Amino acid sequence: MDTITLWPLAALAAASTLVGFSKTAVSGANTISLAVFAAVLPARESTGVLLPILIAGDVLAVLVYRRHAHWPTLLRLFPAVAAGVVGGTVFMLWADDDAVGTSIGAILLFMSGITLWRRRATARGVDAAERVREPTAGAGASRSGAPPGGEPRTEAGPPGAEQEPPRTGRLKARAYGALGGFTTMVANAGGPVLSLYLLSAGFRKLGFLGTSAWFFLIVNTSKVPFSVGLGLIDAQSLLLDAVLVLFVLPGAYLGRACAGRINQTVFDRIVIGATVLGGLQLLLN
Repeated sequence: MDTITLWPLAALAAASTLVGFSKTAVSGANTISLAVFAAVLPARESTGVLLPILIAGDVLAVLVYRRHAHWPTLLRLFPAVAAGVVGGTVFMLWADDDAVGTSIGAILLFMSGITLWRRRATARGVDAAERVREPTAGAGASRSGAPPGGEPRTEAGPPGAEQEPPRTGRLKARAYGALGGFTTMVANAGGPVLSLYLLSAGFRKLGFLGTSAWFFLIVNTSKVPFSVGLGLIDAQSLLLDAVLVLFVLPGAYLGRACAGRINQTVFDRIVIGATVLGGLQLLLN
């Protein structure tokens, strides 16, 4: 790794601050950070430098949101994620920088489009259901779907989750898990994939952030042996990390302060917008 001058180092420091912010406020925004790292450093080397920075952010996020994780969702994802990480490791053995950037960027844009389509279709379905229930509201049926005089129905899963047939839910978890494992191994870009999965499942802010925090602490830590074996992490990269990790803490503090003030609709839009932006940067880099 060549000597880094002041301005590139400042860009890496700003990107590290954004990592801290994304871990405690807007998961998926750190795709901007990985684009900055890939622009300043060689793409393959950038993934090794960024990984310890991400783990530092993950530790801070777990300290803040550790009680809000939805463990059934995590356990459903992990087997497919492991397969994706292995597949990403094999891919990294032969792919060059251009192939990595183009493939990940295209995947992120495709997943963003699918999520926007799903959310629009769900909103149309809810509106139609509300219109059907309106004429019967005066007959004792509540708009929430509760039986007359009874309690509202509760559903299993995270608050606000879309209810899907079990087979569909398992297939979706496997698809997103494998894709997330692959993208996180290849370019540390698993954040947008997990974000899209959790948004499609209807997670609210705290459940979203808590589940993401534990997911990435476990997954990113498990990637370290693979990254060392590929030569992506070495003594030089760790020396740079020792400097950059100092900038993660103020970003995490700022994100924690902002998270409680972000409207849920705005939060969802920011996550999807950051995903699209990160995908475009990877695709065009």
